[in-house]
Amino acid sequence: MEGKGCLGNFFEKAKPYIAMICLQFGYAGMNVLTKVSLNSGMSHYVLVVYRHAFATAVIAPFAIIFERKVRPKITFTIFMQLFVLGLLGPVIDQNFYYAGLKFTSPTFSCAMSNMLPAMTFVMAVLCRMEIVDIKKVRCQAKVVGTIVTVAGAMLMTVYKGHVINMFWSNYIHPRNANVPQTTNDTDKDWLKGSILLIIATLAWASFFILQAITLRKYTAQLSLTALVCFMGTLQSIAVTLVMEHKPNAWVIGWDMNLLAAAYAGIVSSSIAYYVQGLVMQKRGPVFVTAFSPLMMIIVAIMGSFILAEKIFLGGVLGAVLIVIGLYAVLWGKYKEFKEKEAEEIIEPIKSGNNQNKLNMIEDIEANVVEIQRSDANKMCVSAVAISGPMPQPLMIAMEAPKA
Repeated sequence: MEGKGCLGNFFEKAKPYIAMICLQFGYAGMNVLTKVSLNSGMSHYVLVVYRHAFATAVIAPFAIIFERKVRPKITFTIFMQLFVLGLLGPVIDQNFYYAGLKFTSPTFSCAMSNMLPAMTFVMAVLCRMEIVDIKKVRCQAKVVGTIVTVAGAMLMTVYKGHVINMFWSNYIHPRNANVPQTTNDTDKDWLKGSILLIIATLAWASFFILQAITLRKYTAQLSLTALVCFMGTLQSIAVTLVMEHKPNAWVIGWDMNLLAAAYAGIVSSSIAYYVQGLVMQKRGPVFVTAFSPLMMIIVAIMGSFILAEKIFLGGVLGAVLIVIGLYAVLWGKYKEFKEKEAEEIIEPIKSGNNQNKLNMIEDIEANVVEIQRSDANKMCVSAVAISGPMPQPLMIAMEAPKA
């Protein structure tokens, strides 16, 4: 029983970590599939619409069935929060991210998205969701980590450097191994893509902060996910109608475009939003965003195998700085979580000690009363025995139970 208890406690503590690691694998697959789809000519505006249409169709039935009794009422404030969530996540974040992904590469896009924890931390401080006490080491780690993360992102943006070829690239993609690199157009697109990715990351961080605020009042995670995806679908349709004037842009067949839209909608929107909401309620928005470097590593390997993606020295150096800063923020957040956990344990013990003391005093008083009563009864019995001789049959009757 003790072994099962220890294993159960370990699994309970490891749940948030396992959930976020699995999500990073899901995000990595989405980045590679989306890059293939965009390279084939699909509009990223249309991709966002189909993505959230799939997400709404998948998550809405579960929300209707499992949360029909616990779903809170939608007030005007909650409706406006849902509207802004749909605008920040599906519309602004993903359209800018897909545009930046089209101009750069999956690995570079994932590396730039590692700025997310630093941006989330800064916005959480501004919204008073995080408290910064510069005298404490954990707060210093979060501040320094944020600065280092931003510096790494800036390095990746302004410096490209030489191409770093993986040792397996010559064997898997021999045709693309020695292709010369153009500098004029590609550098402009690289800078443009970097700016778009920074804006997308900023919108994503804002989405996390607002999602954490909305979950305080609207606690039905499945319903919240379904409503955000549905709101994002409607808003994305409006944006696409304005930006895409070709009817052929909406055409989608049984090809990579359909796979990319379905995969992104089911895995990266519906499942991801729901799991992130669950983890966020327990560990906060900074913890949720701290696992993005894993996605960068997975995408770098998958991109090199599938897309013959070239990795540049500036990207590697910037990614290293981003990861160092990111885990400085994560370390500070972990220490803060441990302090809060210790405080939550100490407070019940203190209140429990006071209650125990009161219970002990009441028990002592009750025991004293019982002893006084028993002493009084003994005195009465002894007084009766002294005042007159007791008959013999009564003595036998009293001794009989002893045998």
